Amino acid sequence: MGIFELAKELGQALKNDKRLVRLEEARVAYENDERVGKLATEYEVQQKAMQNEMMKTPRDETLISLISGRIDALYKEITENEAYRALEAAQNEVNDLMNMVNSTISFQISGEEASGCTHDCSTCGGCH
Repeated sequence: MGIFELAKELGQALKNDKRLVRLEEARVAYENDERVGKLATEYEVQQKAMQNEMMKTPRDETLISLISGRIDALYKEITENEAYRALEAAQNEVNDLMNMVNSTISFQISGEEASGCTHDCSTCGGCH
């Protein structure tokens, strides 16, 4: 079996991994969350307003401060939303999985353990 066939099999196995399934579910929930959608739309509008004001000469520093405050408040509200937090947690799990997969592949190529070895084999994709 060639490298690309093996990569395809690995991709299919990863696609069916519970962590990637959870990521997709979290992504769909995030994208369908009406509150997050409204906040994200306003966030983008405020970002554009900030860019427009920053390009003006002279700038209205009071307006810039107000827009900046609103952007910060929107960001906080988005990142504290349950759908966002679930998506972020799922993405972190997938990132950890991919790092373990890459470390395992690197070990098989080089014979050297990745620098991120925890010496707790339950957290590892395999090095021995």
